[in-house]
Amino acid sequence: MILATLLYRASHLAVGILAVAQRHRGEPVMYAALAAAVALSVLCHGTALRHGWFRGRDVWADVLVSGCLLPFVLYLWAGVDEPAALGWSMLLGGSASSVAAIALDRVHALAAVALLVLTHLGGYRLVGASPAVLGGHVNSLLSSAAMAWVFWWYLRRQGRLLDEANARALEAEAHRARYAERLEHHRALHDTVLATLTTLAAGGVDANAPQVRERCAREAAYLRRLVQQNADEHPHRAIGEALEAAVAAAEGLQLRVTTQYHGLPEVPPQVAAALADAAGEALNNVRRHARTGHAYLTATGETDGSGGVVVTVVDRGPGFDPGRQVPGLGLSGSVRGRMAEVGGHASVDTAPGEGVRVELRWPA
Repeated sequence: MILATLLYRASHLAVGILAVAQRHRGEPVMYAALAAAVALSVLCHGTALRHGWFRGRDVWADVLVSGCLLPFVLYLWAGVDEPAALGWSMLLGGSASSVAAIALDRVHALAAVALLVLTHLGGYRLVGASPAVLGGHVNSLLSSAAMAWVFWWYLRRQGRLLDEANARALEAEAHRARYAERLEHHRALHDTVLATLTTLAAGGVDANAPQVRERCAREAAYLRRLVQQNADEHPHRAIGEALEAAVAAAEGLQLRVTTQYHGLPEVPPQVAAALADAAGEALNNVRRHARTGHAYLTATGETDGSGGVVVTVVDRGPGFDPGRQVPGLGLSGSVRGRMAEVGGHASVDTAPGEGVRVELRWPA
Protein backbone atom coordinates (compact mmCIF):
# COMPACT_ATOMS: atom_id res chain seq x y z
CA MET A 1 0.00 0.00 0.00
CA ILE A 2 2.90 2.38 0.62
CA LEU A 3 4.23 1.75 -2.88
CA ALA A 4 0.77 1.96 -4.46
CA THR A 5 -0.01 5.35 -2.90
CA LEU A 6 3.51 6.54 -3.73
CA LEU A 7 2.98 5.71 -7.40
CA TYR A 8 -0.39 7.45 -7.28
CA ARG A 9 1.21 10.59 -5.81
CA ALA A 10 4.04 10.40 -8.38
CA SER A 11 1.49 10.49 -11.20
CA HIS A 12 -0.05 13.63 -9.74
CA LEU A 13 3.34 15.28 -9.27
CA ALA A 14 4.21 14.47 -12.88
CA VAL A 15 1.08 16.34 -13.99
CA GLY A 16 2.11 19.28 -11.80
CA ILE A 17 5.65 19.38 -13.20
CA LEU A 18 4.35 19.40 -16.77
CA ALA A 19 1.76 22.08 -15.98
CA VAL A 20 4.26 24.38 -14.29
CA ALA A 21 6.91 23.86 -16.98
CA GLN A 22 4.52 24.59 -19.83
CA ARG A 23 2.26 27.32 -18.46
CA HIS A 24 4.00 29.02 -15.51
CA ARG A 25 7.73 29.14 -16.21
CA GLY A 26 8.20 32.67 -14.90
CA GLU A 27 6.15 32.33 -11.73
CA PRO A 28 8.28 31.49 -8.66
CA VAL A 29 5.23 30.88 -6.45
CA MET A 30 4.28 27.97 -8.71
CA TYR A 31 7.74 26.42 -8.39
CA ALA A 32 7.69 26.95 -4.63
CA ALA A 33 4.28 25.26 -4.37
CA LEU A 34 5.49 22.37 -6.49
CA ALA A 35 8.67 22.04 -4.40
CA ALA A 36 6.58 22.00 -1.22
CA ALA A 37 4.38 19.22 -2.62
CA VAL A 38 7.44 17.17 -3.59
CA ALA A 39 9.05 17.71 -0.18
CA LEU A 40 5.92 16.63 1.68
CA SER A 41 5.59 13.58 -0.56
CA VAL A 42 9.18 12.60 0.16
CA LEU A 43 8.64 13.15 3.90
CA CYS A 44 5.40 11.19 4.09
CA HIS A 45 6.25 8.23 1.84
CA GLY A 46 9.98 8.17 2.56
CA THR A 47 9.36 7.90 6.30
CA ALA A 48 6.77 5.20 5.68
CA LEU A 49 9.23 3.18 3.60
CA ARG A 50 11.92 3.47 6.26
CA HIS A 51 9.69 2.64 9.23
CA GLY A 52 7.25 0.24 7.61
CA TRP A 53 4.14 2.42 7.79
CA PHE A 54 2.88 5.99 7.68
CA ARG A 55 3.19 8.36 10.62
CA GLY A 56 -0.01 10.22 11.47
CA ARG A 57 1.62 13.64 11.71
CA ASP A 58 3.22 13.27 8.27
CA VAL A 59 -0.12 12.28 6.75
CA TRP A 60 -1.85 15.27 8.32
CA ALA A 61 0.92 17.60 7.12
CA ASP A 62 0.45 16.28 3.58
CA VAL A 63 -3.34 16.62 3.76
CA LEU A 64 -3.31 20.14 5.21
CA VAL A 65 -0.49 21.59 3.08
CA SER A 66 -0.56 19.67 -0.22
CA GLY A 67 -4.29 19.01 -0.32
CA CYS A 68 -5.82 22.03 1.41
CA LEU A 69 -3.37 24.97 1.53
CA LEU A 70 -1.62 24.90 -1.86
CA PRO A 71 -4.72 25.61 -4.00
CA PHE A 72 -5.46 28.78 -2.01
CA VAL A 73 -1.79 29.84 -2.10
CA LEU A 74 -1.85 29.57 -5.88
CA TYR A 75 -5.07 31.55 -6.05
CA LEU A 76 -3.91 34.33 -3.69
CA TRP A 77 -0.21 34.73 -4.60
CA ALA A 78 0.25 33.20 -8.05
CA GLY A 79 -2.76 34.88 -9.63
CA VAL A 80 -4.42 31.61 -10.68
CA ASP A 81 -7.92 32.41 -11.86
CA GLU A 82 -8.97 29.50 -14.05
CA PRO A 83 -9.72 25.83 -13.29
CA ALA A 84 -7.09 24.44 -15.68
CA ALA A 85 -4.26 26.26 -13.89
CA LEU A 86 -5.49 25.13 -10.49
CA GLY A 87 -6.20 21.53 -11.49
CA TRP A 88 -2.76 20.03 -10.83
CA SER A 89 -2.79 21.19 -7.20
CA MET A 90 -6.31 19.81 -6.73
CA LEU A 91 -5.12 16.44 -7.99
CA LEU A 92 -2.80 16.20 -5.00
CA GLY A 93 -5.89 16.04 -2.80
CA GLY A 94 -6.82 12.69 -4.38
CA SER A 95 -3.55 11.01 -3.48
CA ALA A 96 -3.62 12.69 -0.04
CA SER A 97 -7.10 11.26 0.59
CA SER A 98 -5.95 7.74 -0.36
CA VAL A 99 -3.14 7.87 2.21
CA ALA A 100 -5.43 9.33 4.88
CA ALA A 101 -8.00 6.56 4.30
CA ILE A 102 -5.50 3.79 5.11
CA ALA A 103 -3.14 5.48 7.57
CA LEU A 104 -5.55 7.28 9.92
CA ASP A 105 -8.28 5.90 12.16
CA ARG A 106 -11.83 6.13 10.91
CA VAL A 107 -12.76 9.44 12.53
CA HIS A 108 -9.58 11.22 11.49
CA ALA A 109 -9.74 9.73 7.98
CA LEU A 110 -13.29 11.02 7.53
CA ALA A 111 -12.24 14.44 8.84
CA ALA A 112 -9.29 14.59 6.41
CA VAL A 113 -11.46 13.61 3.44
CA ALA A 114 -14.08 16.17 4.49
CA LEU A 115 -11.44 18.92 4.58
CA LEU A 116 -10.23 17.94 1.12
CA VAL A 117 -13.78 18.00 -0.25
CA LEU A 118 -14.35 21.45 1.23
CA THR A 119 -11.07 22.62 -0.34
CA HIS A 120 -12.26 21.41 -3.75
CA LEU A 121 -15.62 23.09 -3.35
CA GLY A 122 -14.11 26.40 -2.18
CA GLY A 123 -11.13 26.44 -4.53
CA TYR A 124 -13.02 25.65 -7.71
CA ARG A 125 -15.75 28.10 -6.78
CA LEU A 126 -13.16 30.87 -6.53
CA VAL A 127 -11.92 30.20 -10.07
CA GLY A 128 -15.41 29.71 -11.50
CA ALA A 129 -15.18 26.01 -12.38
CA SER A 130 -18.18 24.37 -13.99
CA PRO A 131 -20.27 21.87 -12.03
CA ALA A 132 -18.93 19.08 -14.29
CA VAL A 133 -15.31 19.89 -13.43
CA LEU A 134 -16.15 20.26 -9.73
CA GLY A 135 -18.15 17.04 -9.65
CA GLY A 136 -15.48 15.11 -11.49
CA HIS A 137 -12.71 16.17 -9.12
CA VAL A 138 -14.79 15.55 -5.99
CA ASN A 139 -15.79 12.14 -7.31
CA SER A 140 -12.12 11.34 -8.01
CA LEU A 141 -11.14 12.39 -4.49
CA LEU A 142 -13.85 10.30 -2.82
CA SER A 143 -13.18 7.33 -5.08
CA SER A 144 -9.46 7.45 -4.30
CA ALA A 145 -10.17 7.31 -0.57
CA ALA A 146 -12.78 4.56 -0.93
CA MET A 147 -10.70 2.34 -3.20
CA ALA A 148 -7.60 2.69 -1.03
CA TRP A 149 -9.59 1.76 2.07
CA VAL A 150 -11.19 -1.24 0.32
CA PHE A 151 -7.83 -2.51 -0.90
CA TRP A 152 -6.32 -2.06 2.55
CA TRP A 153 -9.27 -3.84 4.21
CA TYR A 154 -9.00 -6.71 1.73
CA LEU A 155 -5.25 -7.10 2.24
CA ARG A 156 -5.63 -7.13 6.03
CA ARG A 157 -8.47 -9.65 5.78
CA GLN A 158 -6.39 -11.92 3.54
CA GLY A 159 -3.46 -11.52 5.92
CA ARG A 160 -5.61 -12.62 8.86
CA LEU A 161 -6.90 -15.60 6.91
CA LEU A 162 -3.34 -16.54 5.98
CA ASP A 163 -2.20 -16.22 9.59
CA GLU A 164 -5.07 -18.44 10.71
CA ALA A 165 -4.23 -21.00 8.03
CA ASN A 166 -0.58 -20.95 9.08
CA ALA A 167 -1.58 -21.41 12.71
CA ARG A 168 -3.76 -24.39 11.78
CA ALA A 169 -0.94 -25.87 9.70
CA LEU A 170 1.53 -25.44 12.57
CA GLU A 171 -0.91 -27.06 14.98
CA ALA A 172 -1.45 -29.96 12.58
CA GLU A 173 2.30 -30.35 12.15
CA ALA A 174 2.77 -30.34 15.92
CA HIS A 175 0.04 -32.95 16.23
CA ARG A 176 1.73 -35.11 13.59
CA ALA A 177 5.06 -34.71 15.36
CA ARG A 178 3.51 -35.76 18.67
CA TYR A 179 1.86 -38.74 16.98
CA ALA A 180 5.12 -39.74 15.28
CA GLU A 181 6.93 -39.50 18.63
CA ARG A 182 4.33 -41.70 20.31
CA LEU A 183 4.49 -44.20 17.43
CA GLU A 184 8.27 -44.33 17.69
CA HIS A 185 8.04 -44.98 21.43
CA HIS A 186 5.47 -47.72 20.77
CA ARG A 187 7.79 -49.33 18.26
CA ALA A 188 10.74 -49.13 20.62
CA LEU A 189 8.72 -50.66 23.46
CA HIS A 190 7.44 -53.39 21.15
CA ASP A 191 10.93 -54.24 19.92
CA THR A 192 12.68 -54.14 23.29
CA VAL A 193 10.72 -54.39 26.53
CA LEU A 194 7.77 -56.32 25.10
CA ALA A 195 10.03 -58.71 23.23
CA THR A 196 12.02 -59.40 26.40
CA LEU A 197 8.93 -59.87 28.57
CA THR A 198 7.32 -62.17 26.00
CA THR A 199 10.40 -64.35 25.86
CA LEU A 200 10.70 -64.50 29.64
CA ALA A 201 7.00 -65.33 30.01
CA ALA A 202 7.34 -68.18 27.51
CA GLY A 203 10.04 -69.68 29.70
CA GLY A 204 12.43 -70.23 26.84
CA VAL A 205 15.41 -68.57 28.53
CA ASP A 206 16.95 -68.46 31.97
CA ALA A 207 15.91 -65.18 33.56
CA ASN A 208 19.02 -65.25 35.77
CA ALA A 209 21.45 -65.62 32.88
CA PRO A 210 23.95 -62.72 32.76
CA GLN A 211 23.03 -61.79 29.18
CA VAL A 212 19.32 -61.67 30.02
CA ARG A 213 19.90 -59.60 33.14
CA GLU A 214 22.11 -57.20 31.15
CA ARG A 215 19.41 -56.77 28.54
CA CYS A 216 16.74 -56.21 31.19
CA ALA A 217 18.92 -53.57 32.85
CA ARG A 218 19.47 -51.80 29.53
CA GLU A 219 15.76 -51.75 28.75
CA ALA A 220 14.90 -50.59 32.25
CA ALA A 221 17.26 -47.65 31.69
CA TYR A 222 15.46 -46.92 28.41
CA LEU A 223 12.08 -46.93 30.17
CA ARG A 224 13.46 -44.57 32.80
CA ARG A 225 14.66 -42.15 30.12
CA LEU A 226 11.31 -42.42 28.35
CA VAL A 227 9.43 -41.47 31.51
CA GLN A 228 11.76 -38.53 31.95
CA GLN A 229 11.16 -37.48 28.29
CA ASN A 230 14.86 -37.82 27.47
CA ALA A 231 14.82 -41.09 25.51
CA ASP A 232 17.23 -41.21 22.59
CA GLU A 233 16.87 -44.36 20.55
CA HIS A 234 18.93 -43.12 17.63
CA PRO A 235 22.54 -42.63 18.71
CA HIS A 236 24.85 -41.37 16.01
CA ARG A 237 26.67 -44.61 15.36
CA ALA A 238 28.13 -46.18 12.24
CA ILE A 239 25.96 -48.81 10.61
CA GLY A 240 28.21 -51.70 11.63
CA GLU A 241 28.20 -50.64 15.25
CA ALA A 242 24.43 -50.14 15.23
CA LEU A 243 23.84 -53.60 13.74
CA GLU A 244 26.20 -55.18 16.25
CA ALA A 245 24.19 -53.62 19.07
CA ALA A 246 21.00 -55.13 17.63
CA VAL A 247 22.70 -58.55 17.34
CA ALA A 248 24.00 -58.32 20.92
CA ALA A 249 20.48 -57.55 22.16
CA ALA A 250 19.11 -60.61 20.35
CA GLU A 251 21.91 -62.79 21.64
CA GLY A 252 21.07 -61.57 25.13
CA LEU A 253 17.86 -63.58 24.75
CA GLN A 254 19.89 -66.67 23.75
CA LEU A 255 19.40 -66.39 20.00
CA ARG A 256 22.55 -67.38 18.16
CA VAL A 257 23.24 -65.00 15.28
CA THR A 258 25.77 -65.60 12.53
CA THR A 259 26.82 -62.26 11.05
CA GLN A 260 28.73 -61.24 7.97
CA TYR A 261 29.59 -57.66 6.94
CA HIS A 262 31.15 -56.56 3.68
CA GLY A 263 31.96 -53.09 2.33
CA LEU A 264 29.57 -51.15 4.54
CA PRO A 265 29.32 -47.50 3.43
CA GLU A 266 28.89 -44.37 5.52
CA VAL A 267 25.18 -43.62 5.90
CA PRO A 268 23.29 -40.88 7.77
CA PRO A 269 22.83 -41.61 11.49
CA GLN A 270 19.06 -41.89 11.18
CA VAL A 271 19.47 -44.47 8.40
CA ALA A 272 21.89 -46.53 10.49
CA ALA A 273 19.45 -46.39 13.42
CA ALA A 274 16.50 -47.42 11.23
CA LEU A 275 18.40 -50.35 9.71
CA ALA A 276 19.56 -51.54 13.13
CA ASP A 277 16.09 -51.20 14.70
CA ALA A 278 14.41 -52.98 11.79
CA ALA A 279 17.02 -55.75 11.85
CA GLY A 280 16.61 -56.05 15.62
CA GLU A 281 12.85 -56.55 15.23
CA ALA A 282 13.45 -59.17 12.51
CA LEU A 283 15.71 -61.03 14.95
CA ASN A 284 13.06 -60.72 17.66
CA ASN A 285 10.58 -62.33 15.26
CA VAL A 286 13.00 -65.20 14.72
CA ARG A 287 13.22 -65.71 18.47
CA ARG A 288 9.46 -65.50 18.99
CA HIS A 289 8.05 -67.29 15.96
CA ALA A 290 10.64 -69.32 14.04
CA ARG A 291 11.06 -72.06 16.66
CA THR A 292 14.77 -72.06 15.98
CA GLY A 293 17.65 -70.72 18.00
CA HIS A 294 19.77 -69.63 15.07
CA ALA A 295 19.52 -66.67 12.67
CA TYR A 296 21.79 -65.26 9.97
CA LEU A 297 22.40 -61.54 9.45
CA THR A 298 24.28 -60.22 6.43
CA ALA A 299 25.03 -56.57 5.65
CA THR A 300 26.73 -55.50 2.43
CA GLY A 301 27.29 -52.26 0.60
CA GLU A 302 26.00 -51.84 -2.92
CA THR A 303 28.70 -52.59 -5.49
CA ASP A 304 27.55 -49.90 -7.94
CA GLY A 305 29.10 -47.09 -5.86
CA SER A 306 25.74 -45.56 -4.98
CA GLY A 307 26.42 -45.69 -1.24
CA GLY A 308 23.46 -47.99 -0.66
CA VAL A 309 23.33 -50.90 1.76
CA VAL A 310 21.41 -54.17 1.98
CA VAL A 311 20.79 -56.01 5.27
CA THR A 312 19.22 -59.47 5.30
CA VAL A 313 17.98 -61.52 8.25
CA VAL A 314 17.36 -65.19 7.49
CA ASP A 315 16.13 -68.11 9.56
CA ARG A 316 15.52 -71.77 8.77
CA GLY A 317 12.29 -72.04 10.65
CA PRO A 318 8.90 -73.26 9.39
CA GLY A 319 8.06 -69.98 7.62
CA PHE A 320 4.48 -68.89 7.08
CA ASP A 321 1.92 -68.08 4.41
CA PRO A 322 2.18 -64.33 3.63
CA GLY A 323 -1.38 -64.29 2.36
CA ARG A 324 -2.70 -65.34 5.76
CA GLN A 325 -0.52 -63.03 7.81
CA VAL A 326 -2.40 -60.66 10.10
CA PRO A 327 -0.81 -57.17 9.88
CA GLY A 328 0.75 -56.10 13.15
CA LEU A 329 3.20 -53.62 14.59
CA GLY A 330 6.17 -55.94 14.11
CA LEU A 331 6.66 -56.32 10.36
CA SER A 332 4.44 -53.46 9.20
CA GLY A 333 5.48 -50.80 11.71
CA SER A 334 8.82 -51.73 13.21
CA VAL A 335 10.31 -53.09 9.99
CA ARG A 336 8.56 -51.71 6.90
CA GLY A 337 7.51 -48.46 8.57
CA ARG A 338 10.98 -47.62 9.85
CA MET A 339 12.58 -48.26 6.48
CA ALA A 340 9.98 -46.21 4.62
CA GLU A 341 10.56 -43.23 6.92
CA VAL A 342 14.21 -42.98 5.90
CA GLY A 343 13.61 -43.65 2.21
CA GLY A 344 14.33 -47.34 2.35
CA HIS A 345 12.41 -50.54 1.64
CA ALA A 346 11.77 -53.79 3.46
CA SER A 347 10.61 -57.03 1.87
CA VAL A 348 9.74 -60.42 3.35
CA ASP A 349 10.25 -63.62 1.39
CA THR A 350 8.73 -66.70 2.97
CA ALA A 351 6.55 -69.72 2.41
CA PRO A 352 5.40 -72.58 4.64
CA GLY A 353 8.36 -74.86 5.36
CA GLU A 354 10.96 -72.57 3.75
CA GLY A 355 11.99 -70.22 6.54
CA VAL A 356 11.88 -66.41 6.38
CA ARG A 357 14.15 -63.97 4.61
CA VAL A 358 13.79 -60.27 5.53
CA GLU A 359 15.64 -57.85 3.26
CA LEU A 360 16.24 -54.24 4.25
CA ARG A 361 17.45 -52.00 1.46
CA TRP A 362 18.51 -48.35 1.56
CA PRO A 363 17.85 -46.35 -0.47
CA ALA A 364 14.72 -48.01 -1.81
